[in-house]
Amino acid sequence: MEENMSDPDETFEIKRQERIEAAEHIITSYLPREEGRQKTVIEAMNYSVLAGGKRLRPVLMREAYFMFGGRNEMIIGPFMAALEMIHTYSLVHDDLPALDNDEFRRGKKTTHAVYGPGIATIAGDGLLNFAFETALQAAQECKDLPEYDGSVSSRMLAALTVLAEKAGIYGMIGGQCADIEAENRQDVTPDDLLFIHENKTGALIESALMIGAILAGASASDVHKMEQIGQNVGVAFQIQDDILDVIGDQDKLGKPIGSDEKNDKTTYVTFYGLDKSKEEVARLSDEALELLRELESQEGHEDIFLEELITWLIHRDN
Repeated sequence: MEENMSDPDETFEIKRQERIEAAEHIITSYLPREEGRQKTVIEAMNYSVLAGGKRLRPVLMREAYFMFGGRNEMIIGPFMAALEMIHTYSLVHDDLPALDNDEFRRGKKTTHAVYGPGIATIAGDGLLNFAFETALQAAQECKDLPEYDGSVSSRMLAALTVLAEKAGIYGMIGGQCADIEAENRQDVTPDDLLFIHENKTGALIESALMIGAILAGASASDVHKMEQIGQNVGVAFQIQDDILDVIGDQDKLGKPIGSDEKNDKTTYVTFYGLDKSKEEVARLSDEALELLRELESQEGHEDIFLEELITWLIHRDN
């Protein structure tokens, strides 16, 4: 009798698409209605969020939440939507003429190309502010969560603190600042690049894993481990992004390649070359997965999909 064996890659892709669809449904349910005198900026906000994407951060958050035993979508849903809004606002502002001046994102016209730089700017502002309005919708459900053994006892406050700090001047914005200042500089160091990647890209990935763990009831120690995993994934993700900007397929990426060179940016590839950059991606991947498996073993948690997702994210080709 012929054995029925499924392709592991095909099985993973089915699971990934299922989780993306679940995240998409949650994110869409929290978007503002396009009405009132502020309708144009709301349309631009929603256009930006609905332009597509991997939904990496909300999917990671949801997986971390389930991994630690969380089950209430009314707790995790608002935070998933909020984090995607914050990520999207950063992309809207990145694409502006004053920064990267990109006309395409995810295969579609960027927000400023459709609505103009002015509306695009305030659409980004609107998404950032609306993210916290959205996350606060989980407050009522969070009243039933156990105390947190971190710096604050309230898990709602702990999650909001992570969301704010990782998106702010000591997280993503700090990394963006360092990235802008590194342009056209000839003295960029490896430490400069690491700071940029840890914060500009890594901070929101750390935020996803940490918030998922916090809201599911994880200990502060376990949350810190998730932060370490997120840092490795974030840095590896960005190095891979730098690699794809050189050798990637524009049709798969949905955006022009070569933008780093065009904007005179120093990356891991320009600093170390393709081979050493690929080696660093592999090292960071191995460390992240080892720590995740240790955590699963110590705490009795297991999430094979999360391991597969991290591997795919780090070694993706789009």
